[in-house]
Order: sequence, then structure tokens, then C-alpha cells
Amino acid sequence: MLAVERRQAIFGLLTEEGSVTVVELSRRFDVSEETIRRDLTKMESSGLLQKTYGGAFLNAGMHLEVPVEMRVHTYVAGKHVIGELSSRLIHNGDTIFLDASTTAVHIAEGILDKRNVIVITNALKVAETLAAAPDIKVICTGGTLRPSALTTVGKVAETSIGNYFADKAFICCDGIHRVHGITDANEKEAEVRKQMIRQAQSTILVVDATKFDKTSFVHMADFEQFDVLVTDREPSPEWQATLGEADVELRWGESAASVTPQT
Repeated sequence: MLAVERRQAIFGLLTEEGSVTVVELSRRFDVSEETIRRDLTKMESSGLLQKTYGGAFLNAGMHLEVPVEMRVHTYVAGKHVIGELSSRLIHNGDTIFLDASTTAVHIAEGILDKRNVIVITNALKVAETLAAAPDIKVICTGGTLRPSALTTVGKVAETSIGNYFADKAFICCDGIHRVHGITDANEKEAEVRKQMIRQAQSTILVVDATKFDKTSFVHMADFEQFDVLVTDREPSPEWQATLGEADVELRWGESAASVTPQT
């Protein structure tokens, strides 16, 4: 395993477990403890974690933005489940917005066989994924490139999105909280997502289990602005009640279980 692949795997473990130890990582990856310490030092210098004696824990700062090359390898199974469930909501002939999230890449992978679909996106990885689909038209927003995220943002991107209307918008975030609502780590990405929400007839929030009960840097939306929430695991009864009160349909897990809000 290359060093960069090992660091991606370490970050994946941190995302799921919150903390790791040098001894545990050394055994898991069959490398020396000194090698693991070097990995953690490099990751700390990038702001991804904080080292402690004998290990490290995830840097949970509200404004923390994880580079896309790290995010694409974290919580893959959960994102795949969300991508599969979300793809079932997309039908031939639909026009959709896909935002700049690694979850959106999994949604794109799930619709490669759809026909006569138009996808509007500000994510280069989403556009690259859909380039293999002959019956899907991709519209890229333009705007200012964010190299760490491989996305485009700013007034050009927002204006471009404002020129289109879509059947559905699939929106990700960095945290959802029952009091603080839906939040994001980057203000410019949040503005692009807000514009997608405004221009769509139906809005779907796609969020994996690691994002629940977390608050990020900037408020992006309220639950009432979404029609459906798609996640990978069954949320707690408290979350189900909150979403039901906001009239949000809930879909989760491999069984495609769902809860339709009461009317």
C-alpha cells in the first residue's frame, strides 16, 4: 500500500471511530509505529487531525474542509448505499442538480444507464463520472475553481444555476442538527447549494450517518426546505420525529425502508 493510500485509510477510520492509536494502526497496516507517526504528523500539518500521546483524534473544527482526495475514500459503503437509494428517485427524462460532494459521485455512478437525463453540476468529479453515459447530458456551471475540492463556485456558478430549473436537486452537507438545521463548512459551496434548492421542484437531502448531530460553519438550509432525506442507517426515533414534523420523507439503508410523514 502506498503512503497516500494508507493515510486515506487512516482518515476513513478516524471519520468512523473518532480516534485511533499508533499501535492499532501499526498492526492493521503492517508497518512500523514510526511510519504511522510520520503519517499522523503529515496529516496533522494538513489540519485533518490532532495528535495525542500514542494516537490521534479527528479535527472536528466547524470550518474544517477535508480535501476531496481524502473524502472520496472515506465512508464509502455508506455513500454507496445512499447513491443506490438516490438513483431510484431519478427517472428517464429528469433534469437534476448534483452538488459538489463525494456522495453525488456515487449518485452519478448509479444513473449511468438512465436515458434522456440532464445533470447540472458544479463538481468536476461528477461531470467526469457522467462522461461515460451516452444518454446523459451534463451542464457544468463554470465559476471559480476550488482546487482542493475540484468544484466551481462564486457568482458565475450561482448565476449559471439560476438560468435553469430542475425536477430534483440532490444536496449534501457537512452536518445536520435538530436545533441548528443543515450546515456546511464552506460559505461559497453553501451559496451554490442554496441556489440549487431554489431552482428545483423537489429537493432531496443526502447525508450519511456520520453527519447527524453535527454543526458545521455556516447555516445552509432548514429541514422544511427538503422533501426527502436519504441516509444509510436508520436514524434515531428523535430524528424520525423531527423529520416527520418538518414533513420530510425519510429513506434509509439497504432495505430501502422509508417513513412517510404524517399529513
